[in-house]
This record gives sequence, structure tokens and C-alpha cells, in this order.
Amino acid sequence: MPDNARSSSAAVQAQLDRLWALSPGADVLGLGRITALLDRIGNPHRRLPPVLHVAGTNGKGSTCAFLRAAIEAAGLSCHVYTSPHLVRFNERIRLAGTLIDDDALALLLADVLDAGGDIGASFFEVTTAAAFLAFSRTPADACIIEVGLGGRLDATNVIDQPIVTGIAQLGIDHQGFLGDTLEAISLEKAGIAKRGVPLVTMDYPTGIARRVGIMAGPVRGAPVKRLGVDWQRRVTRDTLEYSDDRGTVSTGLPRLFGPHQADNLALAIAMLRHQDALSIPLAAYRAAAEWAEWPARMQRLSPGPLTDRLPAGSELWLDGAHNPAAGAPLAAAIAARANGRPVHLVLGMLAKKDARGLIRHFASFARSLQPVPVAGHEHHDPAALALIAADLGIRAQPATDIAAALATIASWADPADPPVVLIFGTLYQAGEALAANNQVPT
Repeated sequence: MPDNARSSSAAVQAQLDRLWALSPGADVLGLGRITALLDRIGNPHRRLPPVLHVAGTNGKGSTCAFLRAAIEAAGLSCHVYTSPHLVRFNERIRLAGTLIDDDALALLLADVLDAGGDIGASFFEVTTAAAFLAFSRTPADACIIEVGLGGRLDATNVIDQPIVTGIAQLGIDHQGFLGDTLEAISLEKAGIAKRGVPLVTMDYPTGIARRVGIMAGPVRGAPVKRLGVDWQRRVTRDTLEYSDDRGTVSTGLPRLFGPHQADNLALAIAMLRHQDALSIPLAAYRAAAEWAEWPARMQRLSPGPLTDRLPAGSELWLDGAHNPAAGAPLAAAIAARANGRPVHLVLGMLAKKDARGLIRHFASFARSLQPVPVAGHEHHDPAALALIAADLGIRAQPATDIAAALATIASWADPADPPVVLIFGTLYQAGEALAANNQVPT
């Protein structure tokens, strides 16, 4: 799906423009093109540091953030490949702890396109090849790879011998690529399993867990390590208690906001505890809970041009939730944070996403919803989103952009009872909000 990536670097932008001219207009899942492309550039994916591979509908990015925090707290270095970016394309490729710089990125994209521009690889396939090339050229102790879409046919699944794989929360999303049922989607995610490599999973409904286990175990030969069977986690008011057959780990609750983040931290701990290539001390897990950062996932925005549009004492939060499975924990987290204060929503959503399924989680407490367009992407008509919200009992008024939506909320707010405002619905718009508030991820 188009990213409409832009860069302030003329050299990077020239390569991105070249990439768009050479790539097909839509993603077509499969490993043929990425395999051919990697072969043209010397198969860098076979020369990576130990790889931790993460799939899932929701939570995989946060899991990667916790993995990185724990690995770095152990005194080790790691590369990280995630998508999409929020503000700058460079956010996708982190080399031994630092975002790739513009000059290096431009040269990498040029190398890949020079070698395989005739293959017809997608935007994601080319950028994945560029990331692998960067990772193969820069020393590090580990490499964290986030699946882009699905798992079985995702471009990242050319990694044939990771040290551990993991699947975060499952939900209905990307039905046009992965299928219309949770069962079908779970099989695609389980396709990252590799023979002899532990696959760590959450606790899914019985039928889903069985399908994942069959795909990973008898079909692919991977030992499955499932929450509730092979590892446990218990969340108290202020601690996460993790346990497995090697012992226990106790950490504080994650700094990342929302009760669901404890599950993502537990999954990261379980992945690191079920591999033997990296030595991670107990103190590193405790540090990971405190250190991990993941922009636009229940992120409270700092004072800036956007937050200044709201009454004093207001809170402006940002999240990329774009499907019902992500909406449920997000709604619970924002309601808990508001604790009775008025909540207003700013929502932009890409086309074909389940708008009603997402909005309904907020119907019991949201005072208003301001639907906005998502610039540069096919999106739900704000007027149509307003009708859905109104049908669910939420006051709704379309706005031209985020700034206009915040201005309307400010005009409705009681200065004596400042609101809690949430911008959500897509990571693309989350990036716009961060840029508008002068909070570019680093």
C-alpha cells in the first residue's frame, strides 16, 4: 500500500521518486521478487546479526521497542527494522541504536535500485532489501525485524534462521491480503515459524491457538512457546510478574501508557528468555519497562503548536490504532486516563478499515468526534465517519484537518474542566500530528 514517503533530503527524495516510478502501484504478497532482488545485491539477509522476528496484528511495534530496550540495557547493540515511519523515512532503519542518516540512506536505495530496478519489486520490498544491506554492513549484536504485512509471504520472511520468532496480538485487519477470518489471518502470521526456532505466542482463543500450533509445529517444525502453557505473566497494580521453567522476572509496569503494554513487554521478555544466542540479565528486563519508547502509541504530546490550541490543563494524546482489536485497549486506556474528564476524539481512517468497529469502543464516554481526511491516502469520507459516530450516539462534526478539529474542540470545552483529546485512526496521520507539534522521532 502506498506510503507517499517524503524526505527533506534531496538525495533521499530523488531515490524515493525513482522507487515510485519503478514499483507497482499496489503490494502483491510473495517472496519471489524480494528473493531475486536480494540475490542481485549479494544476499545480505544471510549475513545479519542474530535476528528476532516479530509478527502480529497489533502490538508488534511495541514488542520490538521492548526488545530493543532490553538488549541495549544488557550492553549490547542492535539493528531495528520497523514500518511504517511517522515523519521521516529514516525511522524505519535503526543502525546499532541510531537512525540511519540521509546520506547513507540515499546511497543504499541507489545501490538496491541500480541492481534490481527492473524486477518490479514493491516499495516495501526495495526498502526491506535496503535495510538488510545496511544491517549486513554495520556490526551489531542483534537484529530486530518487524513483519510488514501478514507473515508467511511478507518480504521480511526471507530470514530463514532467526534465533526466535514471536506473534503479538491477533485481530481482523488487511482482509484483502490475509483473509476475512481470524483463523485465516492467524495462519498467515504463523508463517514466520522456522524449523527448530522457538515461536513465542500470546494466549489466543482455543481454535486459533490450535491452528497456530499446527502451522508452526507439525507443518514448519517450530517449538511453540505459548502464554499460559509455556510461560506465564501476572499484572498487579504496579508490577509485571513473568515466569517460565527458567525462573521468574519481576519488573515495574511499562512506561509506555496503557494496560495492554504489559502484555507486549511480557512477550518481549518471553522471546528473549526462549533463545540462547543473547545473554540478557534480569536487570535489563526491568530497565526495558522504564526505557522503551514507541512514538504514536498512547503518546502524550508535549507543549507545542498543536497542544497550544487547547485550553490550559488539557491533555493531547496520539495513537495509531486503526482496527477494532486495537480500539478496545485504547478506549480502556484513554477512559482510565480521563477518569471522568471530558474526552474528545479526532479521527482519520484509511479506506476499507472498519470504522464502526473502531468507533464503537468509545461510544459510552466520548463527548465528540471530529472526523478529518488523511492527506495523500485513500481514506474514509469525514462526513461518513460523522454519520457513523452520530449513529453510535457521539456528537460529530467533520473538520478540514487536525488543527481545525482542535479549534472546534477548544470552542466547545469548558476552561474549568479541560478535556482529554485523542488523535487516532492511522499512523500516517499520527506522523502529521507529530510533525505539526514539532516532535519528530529520533
